[in-house]
Amino acid sequence: MSQITLVVPFLLPLPQFAPDLVRALQAPALSALLSRTSSQARTPEQAVNALPHESWLARELGLSKEGQPAFAAAAMRGFGLDPLDGTWFIVNPAHVQIARSHSMLGDLRHLSLNEDEGRALFEAARLLCEEIGHPLLYGDAGTWFLRADDWTGIAPATPDTVVGMDLTDFVPRGREALAWRKLQNEVQMAWHAHPVNAAREARRQPSVNSFWLWGGSKGGARASRQLASIAAPGWISGLSDHIWDGFDKLDSLAGRDAILYVGSLAESAIAADWGSWLMQAQQLESELFAPLLAALAHGRIKTLRIVASSREGLAEFTTTAMAQRKFWRRPTLEALT
Repeated sequence: MSQITLVVPFLLPLPQFAPDLVRALQAPALSALLSRTSSQARTPEQAVNALPHESWLARELGLSKEGQPAFAAAAMRGFGLDPLDGTWFIVNPAHVQIARSHSMLGDLRHLSLNEDEGRALFEAARLLCEEIGHPLLYGDAGTWFLRADDWTGIAPATPDTVVGMDLTDFVPRGREALAWRKLQNEVQMAWHAHPVNAAREARRQPSVNSFWLWGGSKGGARASRQLASIAAPGWISGLSDHIWDGFDKLDSLAGRDAILYVGSLAESAIAADWGSWLMQAQQLESELFAPLLAALAHGRIKTLRIVASSREGLAEFTTTAMAQRKFWRRPTLEALT
């Protein structure tokens, strides 16, 4: 038997939309998992530079540095890269939207960079990074790693924290940050007329006109727990021992203690596309929550902990086969509101 921790970012809708969404969602299995529990707790947002589930994951994996997510070195190992003893940062190519009064970071998921595009843009950026003594390594098309031992005081926010917000509120300040912004400007200029962007604009895709740097950590950092992931960004994939395309391997977690990260609700919730969020949540009911409830009932899982979050906070629900026998507790989705 096993204990599975299921992390579902954005399973908690924003409060102003939650009552209507909960009424529309038909999810008896999720209702039982959230209502018939042995314990539950709710935590308000605390970190400024990370979303609640990101801070939780950093603590759970032993990758929290003074309250900041320090994922870079551990994620590098998942891509077969050796962080050595330096200080490394995650670098994500990005699209910055210029509005009338401010600029905003677009959702990185919307870039959909392919391998050829990622490699070409990476090579242009790598030369500029190496000119100033900062090696840049390739993980995948949208996930790179920069060594900057002298930037230890920089602690930028995670991309999902920044997306859609005024970038002025999140750009790091100070002497070390000045070198980062200078590099960022040089890379932006190199990419401005790059053939990759010309082709993307011709296809009406967002250009890759900047990058976001974050997640700094020392080379010795390692994740302390096993992690499986579905629909996850590149840095989560780097941290993962198992990367799945779907839920057909769910039974393989039986008999092990593991964390399963499911990121399929993130894009819809960040865009406030609640119709799409509802369809995704309905799919999770049939493909994830119902099989987990059945696994509890048949003893294949000993304990299930669900970590649900929104931009504003996080809730944890722990249930067992014994807790599911509490028939007097009416299954309800009220815990999501």
